[in-house]
Amino acid sequence: MDYYKILGVDKTASKDDLKKAYRKLALKYHPDRTKGDKKAEEKFKQANEAYAVLSDPEKRQQYDTYGSDTFQKRYSQEDIFRGADLGSIFREFGINVGGFSQAGGGRARGGSPFETFFSQSGGMGGGSNPFQSQGRGCRSAQPVKGEDATLELGITLTEVLNGTEKTISLGRGANADKVSVKIPAGIETGKKLRVTGKGAASPQGGPNGDLYLLINILPDPNFSREGNDLICENLIPFSAATLGGTIAVPTLEGKTLNVKVPPGIQPQAKLRLKGHGLPSGPIGPRGDLLVRFMTEIPKEITPAQKEVILKLQALGL
Repeated sequence: MDYYKILGVDKTASKDDLKKAYRKLALKYHPDRTKGDKKAEEKFKQANEAYAVLSDPEKRQQYDTYGSDTFQKRYSQEDIFRGADLGSIFREFGINVGGFSQAGGGRARGGSPFETFFSQSGGMGGGSNPFQSQGRGCRSAQPVKGEDATLELGITLTEVLNGTEKTISLGRGANADKVSVKIPAGIETGKKLRVTGKGAASPQGGPNGDLYLLINILPDPNFSREGNDLICENLIPFSAATLGGTIAVPTLEGKTLNVKVPPGIQPQAKLRLKGHGLPSGPIGPRGDLLVRFMTEIPKEITPAQKEVILKLQALGL
């Protein structure tokens, strides 16, 4: 989905340019004005989503950096509309919208913005109010969308490193619906991926809800995660900690690095290996691998080892 194309602006558009473009489309395609025109309703929803993203500097930067497909996978609808004040556009025209819902459908809480507009201005062309309302809001024949569903999806650190594709079975038995989902590299715990139309069915024949996959990074036996950096602990003998040496350090992709240990390294000290961590996104740079050293204390020693240690103790070590 090309948000710039939807709003009819170029990538250098200012905040005011975006606002003017969105205001024009929102007034033109609002469902209360187009009265059941599905294409117009879809354009209205797309305009809402495009403006919610491009009017937010952080979301716009992410969209420009990673592109539409990756952005859609990293940001759920809830993320996209969080903090967006779409209703302020209509309030500039004296229309009391009562706030837009974050679902992106553009329906106002507490009454239709266009119903208020027409009732205050006497309607389009001086005619009567084209809306028949009861109570607080305008009753529309729009079918209700089914409820969204959330499913937790566990992935490994290796899958975070490379990205992956998961096949999810929705339902049981022969009638189960299998859905393939691409997991972008660098994804974090708590992020949601949206699968359109795979939520609950509508009770009124409308579109299905969406399925949101809540990402949970599974524990790894060798590595822990700190942002885009990886941390691994490495036990070294007292002699290597004191005199220095070379040790083998594993990487998440299955390679082994020969790392020089400086003499006199202290417990909990870390060495940073550049570029061996996790990616910051599908095309972003990789973080680092931090090797944390722990001095290995043997539970049992031989008589010869004990004799040497006693001599070291006598020398103040």
